[in-house]
Amino acid sequence: MSACAWPLGATPFDWASLGLGTAAHVVAAVLVTLHSLRSPREPRSTLLWIYLAWAMPILGVVIYLAFGINRMPVKGWQKQRSDQSFLAARREAEDESHPLAYWRGLQRALLTHPANAGDAEVNLVLDRLVPQHPLLGGNRIETYTDGTEAYPAMLAAIREARHHIHLQSYIIGNDAVGRTFLDLLAARAREGVRVRLLYDDFGSAHSRLGGLFFAYRRVPNMHVVGFTQVNPIKRQFQLNLRNHRKIMVVDGRHGFIGGMNLSAAHQPDDPGRAAIRDYHFALHGPVALELQYTFLRDWYYMTDEDAGTLLSQEHFPRIEPQGTTPIRVVNAGPASEREVLCDAYFSLIAAAREQILLGTPYFVPPDDLRRALRAAALRGVEVRLLLPARTNHLTTTYAARAVYEEMLTAGVRLDLRRPPFMHSKFMLVDDRIAMLGTANFDNRSLKLNYETNLLVFDPDFVSTFKRLVLDDYALADRLELDVWLKRSHAMRLVENFFNLISPAL
Repeated sequence: MSACAWPLGATPFDWASLGLGTAAHVVAAVLVTLHSLRSPREPRSTLLWIYLAWAMPILGVVIYLAFGINRMPVKGWQKQRSDQSFLAARREAEDESHPLAYWRGLQRALLTHPANAGDAEVNLVLDRLVPQHPLLGGNRIETYTDGTEAYPAMLAAIREARHHIHLQSYIIGNDAVGRTFLDLLAARAREGVRVRLLYDDFGSAHSRLGGLFFAYRRVPNMHVVGFTQVNPIKRQFQLNLRNHRKIMVVDGRHGFIGGMNLSAAHQPDDPGRAAIRDYHFALHGPVALELQYTFLRDWYYMTDEDAGTLLSQEHFPRIEPQGTTPIRVVNAGPASEREVLCDAYFSLIAAAREQILLGTPYFVPPDDLRRALRAAALRGVEVRLLLPARTNHLTTTYAARAVYEEMLTAGVRLDLRRPPFMHSKFMLVDDRIAMLGTANFDNRSLKLNYETNLLVFDPDFVSTFKRLVLDDYALADRLELDVWLKRSHAMRLVENFFNLISPAL
């Protein structure tokens, strides 16, 4: 019999000769391979999952089922579908016969466009990314640098409320600050002011498990809700999608937004302990209504409260222009078809011609934004990163350090701020544009969380805000490349290990 001949009754691949376990492994591995190739994803990740499925019988498939299936678009789509439903209700309410029609008229009347050609290009990108939130003039913005400044202003606005208070925060601490806000909200609710409070179930888990919110749920006119994607009734089991927004709107007229949670970390009881450095903003003008809509859209998703009630004239009162600052709201969250913040930041970096000042507590950006910063520095733009010398999470501290070298070799300047911890988030471009708000410059904020940023086109505001930023830079130490290259090999291993999980940080 020749070497190419097969025994009688055999085939080139005899399934009968395989055990059931082997056959099951082959079938499962094929299914994993096909599922991995259904949609585009990072090639190395796809190859790794396929390799595990084939190389590790049963276990590889189990690991893939637990961690390899990207359920983000599905869960993001559920929220997006709710947002579209709310938008449809808004469009109906904007009919000329409805009192809310004035909002559409206000948007049209105050719609503005940047005079600078580069700024106009950035704004055009945002027109396509977030068309429902146009660039509006007629605003005034105030800046706070820590809780000792922001909290008194927010509490004063709560005391002056006449109709409603809408507040959401990623973290509401089970501490003096958290209880101060909740007690005042409860008192105003008992006086007849309608209070809607939205906290993130994951971010505020300590307070939720500690029973902080329980007593307030019984207060008349006060409705307390946790934002979560873990809801068996709605078939939601996703812990990864978190609402990171920090928004407060009082009577539809006074808006607050920024990086500060409601926590004693921003206003410590101990006078010898410095507050976390962060930026928060008070907004006056039509942009406050954009924050109102943002809050109510999240509220509608979690409560299914009647859209007509939420989109009432009481929530969207007539507002006269309060200033001259053009601002647009940039809302973002996990969805299958676009990554709004990634595209927005990429456009800002590409538009820079002279300087980029970027501050963030967690510098773990995706590859495209890292390359964009490097490219900007290589073409002669002054790129200065302001990062905390050490964050409050070791994982992000070491994951960030894994990319320091590639930033420094491209000419990016790295300034590491000394304590207290800097939780500020900002990007200033060419002394003309500011990106501010709730989003950190990391994969979680840019791709996984629900975030709200402000894009401000105002050289006067940027100039004023830049002076505050430069105070932070003055408290930072510049990291030199030759010094950084001397770190130990053990430290490099730790950094590279945490860099492996950077997509989830």
